[in-house]
Amino acid sequence: MTFTGRIFCAAIAMLLSVGTTCAFAAAQATIDRDRIALGDTLTLTITTTDNDDLSDASLDPLFADFEVLQRSSSSNTNIINGRISRSRQLRIEMTPKRQGNLIIPALDVGNSTTAAIPLTVGPPASMGDSDETVVFEMELDHTQVYVQSQVILTLRVSQAINLERRNISELTLNNAFVTPLEQRSFQTRIDGRQWRVDEIRYAIFPEQSGTLEIPQQVFSGRVTQRRRSLFDMGGSGQLVRRIAGPATIEVLPIPAAFVGDNWLPARNVTIEESWSSPPEQLDVGDSATRSVRIIAEGAQGAQLPPILFKPVDGLKYYPDQPSIAEEELPSGLLGIREDTAAVVPTRAGTYTLPELRIPWWDTQNRTLNYAVVPAREITAALPAGAATPTTAVPLPVAEPSTSTPSLSGALSSSHESSNLWPIVATVATAGWLLTLFYLWRSRRTIQKPNPEEDDSVSEKQAFKALLAACRQENALAVRAAMIAWGATLFPDTPPQSLAQVSLRLADKELAAQLDALDSGLYSTNQTTWSAAAVAKRASQLRSQHKKKPSTHTELALYPSST
Repeated sequence: MTFTGRIFCAAIAMLLSVGTTCAFAAAQATIDRDRIALGDTLTLTITTTDNDDLSDASLDPLFADFEVLQRSSSSNTNIINGRISRSRQLRIEMTPKRQGNLIIPALDVGNSTTAAIPLTVGPPASMGDSDETVVFEMELDHTQVYVQSQVILTLRVSQAINLERRNISELTLNNAFVTPLEQRSFQTRIDGRQWRVDEIRYAIFPEQSGTLEIPQQVFSGRVTQRRRSLFDMGGSGQLVRRIAGPATIEVLPIPAAFVGDNWLPARNVTIEESWSSPPEQLDVGDSATRSVRIIAEGAQGAQLPPILFKPVDGLKYYPDQPSIAEEELPSGLLGIREDTAAVVPTRAGTYTLPELRIPWWDTQNRTLNYAVVPAREITAALPAGAATPTTAVPLPVAEPSTSTPSLSGALSSSHESSNLWPIVATVATAGWLLTLFYLWRSRRTIQKPNPEEDDSVSEKQAFKALLAACRQENALAVRAAMIAWGATLFPDTPPQSLAQVSLRLADKELAAQLDALDSGLYSTNQTTWSAAAVAKRASQLRSQHKKKPSTHTELALYPSST
């Protein structure tokens, strides 16, 4: 197989590896409440994203401490950016058999096992007035909180009769951010009677210290009456109206013991780091995506501070747009923020990434804590077969200029989503693949007795493709064509990125343009580069090479050690 044919096969493997992802998710179990009274019902939900049949899940471990009342299943299919994800859920309604601190045991679901879940079961509830049939209550999980920390407000409607046209007044607060949480509904037996209980919950985040007033809330409904005829539309039942509240929350200021620029009160904060590829195996010019994820219990996603990747000499960062989300737990909100950046070493060496330290305030223990990612070292090596230059070749970013043709229109489409850089890599690889396939076919169809003359033809075709891409001012096409042209110039160790092309050619003017182009494709920062300048400088370098006789298979422009 010829060299170009080997590159062609390698490119196919690269394209398939970029475009294909596999996900394996274990079954997860959640409950709607972690504290209930004896006689209450709760819902256990088992979710899986693989092909496990939830109908075969064994519930035998539950029977020791729980009575299973009902079970139901559902499935869901989502299509996001062309990716299909499927999930299945099994909902189990059950009631505890005894009081105390119970454990919902681990359950086997296909090839997965759910995690055990703790549950607190208190004594049976009791109504003060045995004649009462509708009770409306307001409950706060805390009456004293720090500013911008979470407090859960629960409005609870308990009814022993059937009601229709039920309504609760809208909660409106000044100087506080309010997020509605999922409503809970369950059955309970109190004083020998069966009750239906509905809980409307809110996560409240006070914005100012002082006193926060929760105004009284009103519940209304009508007693359901039997319809006397087919044409009786109902609605004439007795009106039931109940009032709960008001309540007061004492909001504390930021404590003097807190340090840091971003005030972050939470129940718990963790920080995670992940890499798209092992950072210990990087070559100069290669990129690896570093992701740092902050997870805070009892906080909004917008409260989490941004991760600032501190500059390191010899490394370039191309940050992407952060991903900010929120999930719901029985205890309230779970804020999630993920910052990502492509890390590209510009020269060989060992680098130390500084420690990441996020201060946060523990609202339960009222102490200062830190979420930490330790410092780590990464090593970048020259690509295999590359000679070591006597001096490092800087890759400066091109200065914006009004006279320089801009590709803002082409680049803006790459910023519409925070997760487009893998798609960019796929498209660029596909373009490189087509170019190499064309070169490979050309070398098979054009029979030349002189191998050096055959290589010259391939280089000429690759260079024409580069000039054509520059005339179209297509950033992706220029990137692919430049890498393909570099592969014909250095066939023994072909470059696989623009940074490696810049390193091989060792020309500062071209390197500046290619670095600006790469920055625009990797990151969401607006950069300006000139397709005309790329074509002009590449032509000059090619002409200089042709004037110099060389018996070496690589360009004489490649830096040699002296």
